[in-house]
Amino acid sequence: MTVTDRELAGAIMTPDNIRSKKLPLVVNLGIAVAGLALAAAVVYGFGIGNYVLVAVIGVIFYLIGLQIVAGRIEGPRTARDRMWKTLIYAACLLAILPLASVVWTLVSKGVERLDGNFFGTSMNNIGARDPEGGAYHAIIGTLEQVGIATLIAVPLGVLGAIYLVEYGRGRFANTVRFFVDVMTGIPSIVAGLFILSFWVLIVSPWFNNGTPRFSGFAASLALTVLMLPTIVRSTEEMLRLVPGPLREGAYALGVPKWKTILQVVLPTALPGIVTGVMLAVARAAGETAPVLLVAGGAASINFNPFEGGQQSLALFVYQQAGDASRYAPARAWTAALTLVAIVLILTIAAKLLARRNSLSK
Repeated sequence: MTVTDRELAGAIMTPDNIRSKKLPLVVNLGIAVAGLALAAAVVYGFGIGNYVLVAVIGVIFYLIGLQIVAGRIEGPRTARDRMWKTLIYAACLLAILPLASVVWTLVSKGVERLDGNFFGTSMNNIGARDPEGGAYHAIIGTLEQVGIATLIAVPLGVLGAIYLVEYGRGRFANTVRFFVDVMTGIPSIVAGLFILSFWVLIVSPWFNNGTPRFSGFAASLALTVLMLPTIVRSTEEMLRLVPGPLREGAYALGVPKWKTILQVVLPTALPGIVTGVMLAVARAAGETAPVLLVAGGAASINFNPFEGGQQSLALFVYQQAGDASRYAPARAWTAALTLVAIVLILTIAAKLLARRNSLSK
């Protein structure tokens, strides 16, 4: 046995004892700076764009330079791996930038009216030259309308998904699945027109001496129509992800199918179901057309969702954004920030509740 063999007898090949040339960080940064400088020279030299185009072309030049330099130092295979990793990071950053921009714009412009008057008063008797006025009535309307819609849509959607996954077979199940897919992309104004023609013009006169009546409950019905397909599809996918052996183990122990679904399948899929429900809630909370068509909107506070017009935050933002008053844009931005904050709080609360329930099983 040679000396080399004796030294390598207990050696194990790991990434720590594999030595290869690495591209220095300084060289990587130098390539990025050179790419941006070259892009700036091309864009501003020919006068074809601004800093956005400089960033885009700079990334292209950086990738080309990285491929050339890294290929000479690290080898072609490692260079390709580094280039694709850079593309993945760039795509992630590109996806985050619009979200960060929206959040920054909402926060920077929405803090102007974050005061007690905005959250404690309505727009009743507020003129164009009055800097006061708030969205208390719109917040109440949004919470009531979305809350009622959630109470209606979640049981129907979850039960529909359970039928499609656990019981549905044949032509009828395929037909239901087809119409759910079609309803997923239905425009919100179509849902509003449906509730207007059915509930407001046909059903509501029975309870109002023959006179049609706008109400927050009608808006809730329209939001229910929009929420149902999202809840059904997301819940169906989550139920299909539940492993089959869990069901088979329960059946082998003699547990009835309905109890298996209730105590095994649904708790396992609960986090995903909650995510789908919150996506539906977020969509419903941001809808304007259905509320405008069937609830009418109101400048005063209305706690009764079954009688009279009612406002919502999304409709309030729409109206204030188009108002000629110099104080209206600030109200619109603060209302938009409030709407996003409400959806965020509800999502976090639902996630924490679902996580607590899953951990307690």
